[in-house]
Amino acid sequence: MVEDGSVEHGREGSGAPLVELERVGKQFQDGRGHLTWVLRDFCLDVRMGEFVTIVGPSGSGKTTLLRLAAGILQPSEGAVTFAGQPVRGPGPERVMVFQSSEAALFEWLTARQNVEFGLRAMGVGRKPREARATAALQLVGLGDHAGKFPHELSGGMQQRLQIARALAVEPKLLLMDEPLAALDAQTRRILLRELVRIWQTARTTFLYVTHDIREAVLLGQRIIVVSRAPARVLQVLECPLPYPRDEFGPTFVELFRKVDRAISEEVGTEL
Repeated sequence: MVEDGSVEHGREGSGAPLVELERVGKQFQDGRGHLTWVLRDFCLDVRMGEFVTIVGPSGSGKTTLLRLAAGILQPSEGAVTFAGQPVRGPGPERVMVFQSSEAALFEWLTARQNVEFGLRAMGVGRKPREARATAALQLVGLGDHAGKFPHELSGGMQQRLQIARALAVEPKLLLMDEPLAALDAQTRRILLRELVRIWQTARTTFLYVTHDIREAVLLGQRIIVVSRAPARVLQVLECPLPYPRDEFGPTFVELFRKVDRAISEEVGTEL
C-alpha cells in the first residue's frame, strides 16, 4: 500500500512470458481474392499477472491480435505461444470478453446459468460449479442478481456478467475487446474502477484492447501503442502510477500526451 491508501501494483511475473507473439503476421483475403496484411512482424510478450492495454488507430488489427492470442485465428507467419507452448486453437485458459454483451450472453438463461454454462461444458460437477458461479458473481458485484435474465440487467451489469462467466472457468489470460465501448460515460467510469478491483482480486492476466487513450492509461501497467494496419508495435510505455489513478496528475497527463502524439503522427501518415 502507498500512503494515500491506493494500491501500488508493479509489473508482475518473471522468467518466460505467459503469452508471446513473435514476429507474427496475419493476412486476410477480400472478395476479389486480394490478400491484405492486417498484422506484420508483430512482437509482444505478456507476463503472468500483468494488466496490459493495447491502443491504436481504428482498423489497426487490435481485435485480430486478441483472436490470435485466443487461438480463434492462426497466424500467417510467426508464432503465438502460451506458457511456452504453441497456440493451436481456443482453450479455457484463454478467454475473450467482447464489446457487445448481447451476442455473448444467452438470453434464455439466468445470470447464474450463464456463468455456469462454460463450467458445465467442461464437465465440472454440480456443487463445485455452483460454488464457482457464486464466487464469480459476487466478485463482479452481481451476487444479488443471480436469478435475473440478461434483459433484466443494465448494460453495465451485462458486461459484468460476461466477465463473471469468463472468470468462472479460472482462465490464466483474459482477453478484452473494447468491453466498455458501447456503454454510457457514467457506467464506463464505474466499470473502469471495477475492472481494476476485479483484476487485483482475481490475479488473472489481462490483455485489454481499446480505442480510448484515457482508458488505456487508467488501466494498463504497460501501454502498447500499435500502428495502423499492417499493425506493428510503435511504443511500449510503462505506467508506474498506483491505482486508483489520478487522470489530472502530471505523470498521467504526460503519458496520455505521449500516446496521443504517437497515434496522431501515425494516422497523419495516411493523409
